[in-house]
Amino acid sequence: MQCDDVLRRRIVENLNNFTVRPASDARLRRAAVAITITDVGPGAALPGLEDSLEWSDEAALILTRRSAHLRHHPGQWAFPGGRVDGDETLVATALREMHEEVDVALEEDRVLGVLDDFVTRSGFAMTPVIVWGGPHLQASPNPDEVASIHRIPLREFLRADAPRFMQTDTSEHPILRMPVGDDWIAAPTAALIYQFREVCLQGQSTRVAHYEQPEFAWR
Repeated sequence: MQCDDVLRRRIVENLNNFTVRPASDARLRRAAVAITITDVGPGAALPGLEDSLEWSDEAALILTRRSAHLRHHPGQWAFPGGRVDGDETLVATALREMHEEVDVALEEDRVLGVLDDFVTRSGFAMTPVIVWGGPHLQASPNPDEVASIHRIPLREFLRADAPRFMQTDTSEHPILRMPVGDDWIAAPTAALIYQFREVCLQGQSTRVAHYEQPEFAWR
C-alpha cells in the first residue's frame, strides 16, 4: 500500500461515509491525538520489524514510545497527542502536539477527518484526528516527551493475527492488542489503530470504545 493520492482519496471517502460517535459525558477532560499517514523511512528498528535505511513509498503511521521519565504512561506506545488547552479545538490540539512531540508542523488542510472518541480509564475523552503527512515527512523526537519515533507500515496492522484479545476480570469486554513486529500495542492506542484500519482502510463501521485497557494504561 503506497503513500499516494489514491490512498488519500480512499481514506477521505471512507471517513465521509462514517458516522462519528463522540463521547457524551461533558465531565470528561478533552484530549486529541494525531494519527498521521506518511511513508516508511529511516528510524528506530523494532524487534522482528527492521526499518528501512532508505525512504520507501510504502504507507505508514507515525507512533512514538513515550519517555520513561514522564509522569503519565511512561514508556508506552502512543500517538502524538495530549489534553486540549483552553478554548483550543480538537484539531488544533492534535496538530500542536505533533509539532511539540515530533517536530512536525502541518496545517489544518492536512486533516482528513476524525474517528470515534475513546474514553480512557484516566478520565479523558480522546479524539483521534486523521492527518495526511504525505511522503518524505521529516520528524524528530522531543526528548522531554518522546523516547523514539516509529514509522509503522500499514501492512503490519493488516496482519491476519491482528487484532488479539485478552480476557480480563476488570471488565466484561476484552483488552484489544495490535501486534507490531515481535511486540504488541495495547488499548487505548491499539483500539485507535484498529478503528483506523477498519474505517479508513477497509470502509467498515467498526466501533472500539467498549474495549478494556490494561491496568498499566490506567494511570
